[in-house]
Amino acid sequence: MSSAAGLPAPDDYGAWHRLPCDVLDPDGAHSGVVVTGDLHHDPDVALAQLSEWVVGGAGGIVDCRVEWSDADLVAAHYPDVTYVHVGVDDDGGRQPDSWFDQGVAGALEVLGRGDRVVVHCHMGINRGPSMAFALLLCMGWEVTDALVAIRTARPIVGLIYADDAISWFGRRAGWTVEQVADAQAELTAWLEGEAIDVDHVIRRVREADGY
Repeated sequence: MSSAAGLPAPDDYGAWHRLPCDVLDPDGAHSGVVVTGDLHHDPDVALAQLSEWVVGGAGGIVDCRVEWSDADLVAAHYPDVTYVHVGVDDDGGRQPDSWFDQGVAGALEVLGRGDRVVVHCHMGINRGPSMAFALLLCMGWEVTDALVAIRTARPIVGLIYADDAISWFGRRAGWTVEQVADAQAELTAWLEGEAIDVDHVIRRVREADGY
């Protein structure tokens, strides 16, 4: 998996696309959560990536893309790896509770075995990181700690569905309306203070990937 040494520059967006990024807790320990982009469209390159994930300790994958599935590839080469496909569109709309329910449940099952879980979408900018954020909330993380950990691990994340994650978690945890509002205000303040141009990042990743 990735390490602090030799990482790309934060604005080298194409280099971050398929780089596995380890989410660390505030004490610097590994949370068990890895955030990245998808497997390459070239099957040989994809298999090399998948092997890297497994060698790095991944026992499960939560794939948040609706546009593709790697279920057959994973089953053929690593049948013991849990593959959870919870695809949704990255259209900026509201994400349903069922999406978070399925993705987080699958990830927690993997973590409960002591394995690491790779959470990804296509570019690793919005869907995958937002799912990872919901997962960290379920693991007992505070809102800002989770946001900081994900952005520190992967500087290109936009997290545009984090608001949905808070709403979902608040219902799951039995939060009051005031608690949800406070958490969403905390998220908004953090996103404004740590803003990135998500559209620009997406364009740059696309250019680097040749499409």
